[in-house]
Amino acid sequence: MKTDIVIVGTGVSGLYCALNLPRDKKIVMVTKADDDKSDSFLAQGGICVLKDENDYDSYFEDTMRAGHYENNKESVDIMIRSSRDVINDLVGYGVRFEKENGEFAYTKEGAHSTSRILFHEDITGKEITSHLLTAVKELDNVTIIENFTMVDIIEENNECFGIIGYGKDGKYIDIQADFTVFATGGIGGLYKHSTNYRHLTGDSLAIALNHNIKLQNIDYIQIHPTTLYSTKKGRRFLISESVRGEGAVLFNSHMERFVDELLPRDVVAKAIQEEMKKDNKPYVWLSMKPIPTEMIKNHFPNIYKHCLEEGYDVTKECIPVVPSQHYFMGGIDVDKYSKTSMDRLYAVGETACNGVHGKNRLASNSLLESLVFAKRAAKRMIETYSKTSDREVTIDKDLYKNYEDKYKDEILDEIERERKKHE
Repeated sequence: MKTDIVIVGTGVSGLYCALNLPRDKKIVMVTKADDDKSDSFLAQGGICVLKDENDYDSYFEDTMRAGHYENNKESVDIMIRSSRDVINDLVGYGVRFEKENGEFAYTKEGAHSTSRILFHEDITGKEITSHLLTAVKELDNVTIIENFTMVDIIEENNECFGIIGYGKDGKYIDIQADFTVFATGGIGGLYKHSTNYRHLTGDSLAIALNHNIKLQNIDYIQIHPTTLYSTKKGRRFLISESVRGEGAVLFNSHMERFVDELLPRDVVAKAIQEEMKKDNKPYVWLSMKPIPTEMIKNHFPNIYKHCLEEGYDVTKECIPVVPSQHYFMGGIDVDKYSKTSMDRLYAVGETACNGVHGKNRLASNSLLESLVFAKRAAKRMIETYSKTSDREVTIDKDLYKNYEDKYKDEILDEIERERKKHE
């Protein structure tokens, strides 16, 4: 197959990148599962935005402080200053952010010094991503291929000419392209306890390792403090940080508060882990009872409903919560235009690392960062566009046997090596 641009992934970054490319470019998007099975659909809390110029210094400092001042300052500045344009785009695509008296309503989450987060109930990610997916499906120049697994790239002299993968029928094919975009999401499928979909196993990272594409801070992995405790298999259900922003509190087994719930995520997660170890319990308690019942049902209807299905009425009782792997701050090293160290290859969203998040992501910056830098990737590809000639590609199927287990081991080994370096 030959196309102009191939995008691997159908989360917000991949979709928004496609929407910002010219309509005369032929685009193929592939995704490892169904097109609506991306972590972007799972984001609950919201999306940050610069409310006005007076909020800039505060927003910048909150992001830097949460990231332990290891953030790339230029990337942070780009994200913040681009935020209002992105929000305007989303509204144009039909995204319905909560409003009060005709104006945007803002909520607050941990490590934010003020309320600057736009939201739609407690399913902001689904609201944004579903509208972007609908918009992409209306484009005649975009073809989406579901249940397609990328196993390699076509590379020559540090230049990328497309991808190799297989579809539902198990048949391997090559998709040649003038430009390739990795938008493959996080690495939660590598972990026992994660809020991510299980099929997100960091495939693009393994490919990067095998092709000497530069990586950055791949041991920077965020643990979300509060996911609903369960012994069931599969991903963990996230209890949004917004509930703590609206007044929910944490208790140990003795029903004592033990931490400031609005500290950065890594600090709260560590405090919970210490409390679990001290009490020899597999969870701590989260109480949403300080939040008015009407607000719980209106602002957090999905959380309320899911907890009811699990046997907990959050308006009347505490729920057991446990930290789980949640977000990947490291990834494939990219510049401020999302270009990787390999020519004709870009990376956007959670699989990329432009340094915005530093060592720890500030709540609700992820959707914004993904969108801002996906749009910049689209713009730069068009500015530098040039065609490539077709290539003879021989696919050695034996090379990719048991690829996922092999790739998982490679990534985890590399993460451990980086962790030891930082120690």
